[in-house]
Amino acid sequence: MELNIIINYLIISIMASLAINSVLRNFAKEKKLLVDIPDRSRKFHNRPTPLTGGIGILLAVIISTEIYLDMYNLKGYMPEFSQKLYIASIPLLLLFLIDDFKSLRPLYRLIIQVMLSLYVIFSTDIYLTNLGNLFGFGEIQLGVLSIPFTIFCVVGIMNAFNMIDGINGLCAGSAMMALLFIGFYSGLIYDSVLIIIIGSMIGFLIFNLRFFGKKRGVFLGDSGSNLIGFWVAWCAIYSSQNAIYQVETITMLWFVSIPLLDCVGLIFSRLVRGISIASPGRDHIHHKLMLNYSPEGSLGIILLISLCTGLLGITLENNFEPWISTLFFFLYASFYYIYAYRFTNLKSKLVN
Repeated sequence: MELNIIINYLIISIMASLAINSVLRNFAKEKKLLVDIPDRSRKFHNRPTPLTGGIGILLAVIISTEIYLDMYNLKGYMPEFSQKLYIASIPLLLLFLIDDFKSLRPLYRLIIQVMLSLYVIFSTDIYLTNLGNLFGFGEIQLGVLSIPFTIFCVVGIMNAFNMIDGINGLCAGSAMMALLFIGFYSGLIYDSVLIIIIGSMIGFLIFNLRFFGKKRGVFLGDSGSNLIGFWVAWCAIYSSQNAIYQVETITMLWFVSIPLLDCVGLIFSRLVRGISIASPGRDHIHHKLMLNYSPEGSLGIILLISLCTGLLGITLENNFEPWISTLFFFLYASFYYIYAYRFTNLKSKLVN
């Protein structure tokens, strides 16, 4: 796919996303459906805000893809991976919409995530089999653990992006940056519809960051954040295991480092304190940054760090053995946790 075609479809998907998100937002507000009501405990918005972002992004992706296939007479030639990912995305979004209406039990959420991961695995035959030379002792072949470990990774990334969706632009912005790194570095963006996903997310972000005014905001909801995490996870797995792209697995961790480290840190922190890991709270990295910075400033810092860590991951892969990148990642994770859990004055306040 040539660069000018990529730009064309980026524009088409952005425009489609803007139009669809606008319609859905107005409909939700008018009918009072899927609207998030602010509270005084952990939500920072002051106005009721529609949770229609996930629906808008998926519809924009589907419509833009149809336009793409029609314009280039590619009906029936859609890459199998993209096709199966789209098919899995529809029930995923619909089932997690139930979570937006009425919170699902963590077990039910887990079952949905596992079942749809299994669908992608068995319909595409794509899963993690080789983790590369992570520790300097040779390549790690997963063998019989391949499918369970793949499911573990997909579920983990989905929950990481869902958990970090705490301030405007953070979840979608982090995911978009990860997908840009994955797409351009691996080359996946040139022979898939990944650019349409990115464009649809940009259209959503324009509403989410309230470029059209404070009264015209839109949120992802659990349906949208899980959908985005699902896409990021599978694009990372596909690019790291496909012989055409051959991106090191450790490099993919650099691309999703902030959501990943935030999620892992919270799990251990809450287990130590005897608190449910599924509980909402103000102990995320963006909450800690907001002790000293505005929400917009905190967003900018996190995205800047994500940009730097992504570039560092690429630099390490191009110049050193994978185990060197692993070593640097552990060092980076150590500094991250030192900042997040020792040198901030925030005391976690969880909402029961």
